[in-house]
Amino acid sequence: MDILIVEDESEIAQLIQQTLEREGFSCLIAEDGLTALKTWKQQKPDVIILDWMLPGFDGLEVCTRIRQQSNIKDPYILMLTARGEEIDRVIGLSTGADDYLVKPFSPRELVARVRALLRRSLRNGGQISQIYRTKNFTLDLNQHVATRNGTTLDLTTLEFNLLATFMSYPGRVWSRTQIIDKLWGNDFFGDERVVDTHVRRLRKKIEPDTANPTFIKTVVGTGYKFEDANL
Repeated sequence: MDILIVEDESEIAQLIQQTLEREGFSCLIAEDGLTALKTWKQQKPDVIILDWMLPGFDGLEVCTRIRQQSNIKDPYILMLTARGEEIDRVIGLSTGADDYLVKPFSPRELVARVRALLRRSLRNGGQISQIYRTKNFTLDLNQHVATRNGTTLDLTTLEFNLLATFMSYPGRVWSRTQIIDKLWGNDFFGDERVVDTHVRRLRKKIEPDTANPTFIKTVVGTGYKFEDANL
């Protein structure tokens, strides 16, 4: 597995590189946002460990630009930063980061986070894996079957694809625009609030209490995220 480390502090970058290479990963280093984008396009790494504060483009801008490119391999992104407030985590995840680790960090935890991302096996050579599993849900893309605690869910095609989108990145905050791009792409014309309607319909089929959703949470001012305990 190839990992791109985007970090302008050389000592931290080298520590991360040494830690991951001892675990058998192949690492590249970029010290600024522009170099990170060029390296990503050329090398197509599986994981990007991305510092927030960078010369030139900051980590948020790099993350946003990567997620906007659908024709290049989509990597996992682990945001690494000293900004540990909840609002900072929300902002980082809302730009498309898959996980968020605060400095100072334990090298052991860093390795565990990277391995956890890769264990999801949700992207394989640019293709989505065939089965997503969380504590309560299983979604089989080949069979087009979704179950909750072993019971098959009666979902429309759009509802199935919406649940697949959420389950592909548990904990990630999705904006309405990102959901539209994922489900409809360039074929969409209309009000982005249509996403709210489909989320409500999906909630009716998977939530024990739609008034207090357990799985599909609203992130005020941003969009939605999927959570399931013990992912």
